[in-house]
Amino acid sequence: MRTAERTTAPDETSDRGLPLPALLALATAVFITSLTETLPAGLLPAMSASLHASESATGQTVTIYAIGTALTAVPLTAATAGWRRRRLLLTTVAGFAAANTVTALSTHYALTMAARFAAGVAAGLAWALLAGYARRLVPSHLEGRAIAVAMAGIPLALSLGVPAGTFLGAALGWQAAFLTMTGLTVVLLGWIRVSVPDFPGRRAGERTGGQNVLRVPGVAAVLFVTLVFVLAHTILYTYIAAILDGLGMGSSTDLVLLAFGAASLAGIWVVGAHIHRRLRALMIAGTLLVAAAAAVLALWADAPVLVYAAVVLWGLGWGGAPTLLQTAAGDAGGDAADAAQAMLVTLWNVAMAGGGIAGGVLLHVSGSASLAWSTLALLAPVLAVVLAARTHGFPRTADLSHHR
Repeated sequence: MRTAERTTAPDETSDRGLPLPALLALATAVFITSLTETLPAGLLPAMSASLHASESATGQTVTIYAIGTALTAVPLTAATAGWRRRRLLLTTVAGFAAANTVTALSTHYALTMAARFAAGVAAGLAWALLAGYARRLVPSHLEGRAIAVAMAGIPLALSLGVPAGTFLGAALGWQAAFLTMTGLTVVLLGWIRVSVPDFPGRRAGERTGGQNVLRVPGVAAVLFVTLVFVLAHTILYTYIAAILDGLGMGSSTDLVLLAFGAASLAGIWVVGAHIHRRLRALMIAGTLLVAAAAAVLALWADAPVLVYAAVVLWGLGWGGAPTLLQTAAGDAGGDAADAAQAMLVTLWNVAMAGGGIAGGVLLHVSGSASLAWSTLALLAPVLAVVLAARTHGFPRTADLSHHR
């Protein structure tokens, strides 16, 4: 299923190992994408005051970002399918620099929302591009590890980036946090130019639309698992502070999130080491670990040590999920991998927005205890679909040679 375009790339990687400078540049792009989305959460009071808007209204800067991604990932990925890959990557990264600069300098709510929407548009292109880019940098047997390195930017953004940005915002003003992001993005542009090799886009006859890719065996199963798994995780993660408050651990939120981030990094390492031969087993294990964490939080979270144990299980199960799902989508999609990745990005952001809304309703109607139960219920069909998709989507080890 490897396409001819790999052989025409000017800087093809041999079997010498992972091209770490290039992959770390992609990981930094993932870090910037994730942190740009979530940074307002740690800066909400100060941003609200500067924009003369309520905190709830200012919080919609996160929602509008997700909407921008969800609405544009599929059509823009299709429209730019013929672009050279490095040109497209540089364009999306430059979009983050522009959007974060406008966000930092704006004192008008409408302009800030427009900048955040633009950042979401850039994110849609970035997410659809980055996993496939990482795959094309390495031989087929190293693809899973390459994606794991690139996706390490997600837990780093959540566990380190948001707290660091919040600290910087408190010390120097919230604008400084966004301008720092701009500075990092400018550095990344030069890094990409120097260390990331270029690849051709797809010719017009090679492109596959979203409706057609859904007919490719396995793609629908991967997309369903993505939608529901991310929805379940988001319900729990978005309202973890409320859950901890209900357990009398509200003052430990930062430490709990740090434990989650550390466990997520461990999960990424395990997935990167074994994904080539055990994607199906890892996906099943990840689902069961997150389900176990939700069960502990729902039933036995009467002591801090059990809460921390649950969070570690959750991080171990969730940390490798982006790598597993994007690899599964790319493998199932084959020649239509870019279209499959764009649809995955869209559904991922739909699930994030839906998780925030659903979790808020549950919290208001049934209290924080209902969040863990809801996560547990959602993971049941996820596990069922993963188990059923043994031929396409999440194939057994013996079947992976068909995709690689």
